[in-house]
Amino acid sequence: YQRRVHGDNYSVVFFLVCCMLGCSASSAVLQRATVACGCFWSVELAYQRLPGVVTTAVGYAGGSVTNPTYEQVCAGRTGHAEAVDIHFDPAVVSYEQLLDVFWHKHDPTTPNQAGNDRGTQYRSVIFFHTPEQERIARATKDRVQAGLSRAVVTEIVPFSAFYPAEDYHQQYLQKGGQSAAKGCRSPIRCYG
Repeated sequence: YQRRVHGDNYSVVFFLVCCMLGCSASSAVLQRATVACGCFWSVELAYQRLPGVVTTAVGYAGGSVTNPTYEQVCAGRTGHAEAVDIHFDPAVVSYEQLLDVFWHKHDPTTPNQAGNDRGTQYRSVIFFHTPEQERIARATKDRVQAGLSRAVVTEIVPFSAFYPAEDYHQQYLQKGGQSAAKGCRSPIRCYG
């Protein structure tokens, strides 16, 4: 597929994939979500396991360099975050449920860090695609903040572009033997 995914350029592809998988006409209307909350490998696997998620891709978003490489992003000079781009069936899973996974997957009070990973590429960001997504993102952030003593540092910004990461990063943990089966609750082990 195209190295640069801007706007909904590949929604038609996902519609066709959904139809080929035997989805009903009503469920073939997919929506898109893009989030960043640390190393994209484990975040992607969490979403792969979520019923209603049709496709995932890992890549880079929120920066200023077109078609960055992993090495450029890790060097911290592109402004990009490691992100997961998700196409989901809203008849099965809501955007708010996707954000529940996001909020539980990381500590949103640590700037530019997720676990032992440090750097601006590991920052917490919700890239909204619609005004409704922005509203839901802000409401869930307020809810999360109400339960914490430290400030939530998650950015909520408009989506502009997503650049898929190199092929070897796609479904990395699944390729390494971890289950991506829908509903799987096995612990996710991240390794490099």
